[in-house]
Amino acid sequence: MELGWSKLTLSDVAVRAGVAKTTLYRRWSGKNELVVDAVAELFDELELPDRGTLGADIEGVVLQFAAILARPEAKSGLMAVVAESTRDEALRERIRASIVDRQKRLVLEGRSRAEARGELPPSADPTEASRTVDLIFDVVAGAVVHRCLVSAEPADEEWVRSFTKVLVAGLAAAAA
Repeated sequence: MELGWSKLTLSDVAVRAGVAKTTLYRRWSGKNELVVDAVAELFDELELPDRGTLGADIEGVVLQFAAILARPEAKSGLMAVVAESTRDEALRERIRASIVDRQKRLVLEGRSRAEARGELPPSADPTEASRTVDLIFDVVAGAVVHRCLVSAEPADEEWVRSFTKVLVAGLAAAAA
């Protein structure tokens, strides 16, 4: 945050953390990997609240997601590594493994909870269920990241409520 992406080095991080640079290099090969893991830790704070309905649960997690994206360290870190990943397949894979795949747990949990409540029918085809989880994650993450970071518009309660209505209606239609 203090130096900006282009000036950030692992040496700077080591000094700030009070450790030897070699300590960092044992775990991360460079700043890209370190920043992906730092952003992943921020997103690991996300929890799917149990608010009684699928729509209310989605609203709760989307508001948390937007709040994390509003944090300067998440915003600048995520935008920087995503930009760098356009030229680096290994970095793109690290983002996928460290952030995307770890956060799909929220979709799995939400779908399971909605099925248990009778809000969504159980998925009979495991392959289709997996594709649906991927699609739901992409829709939610894409919309919220675009809203917060690309459009720089607030993902406030009104927007989240409207977004959730569209998403839940789509899920209900797809299940029918």
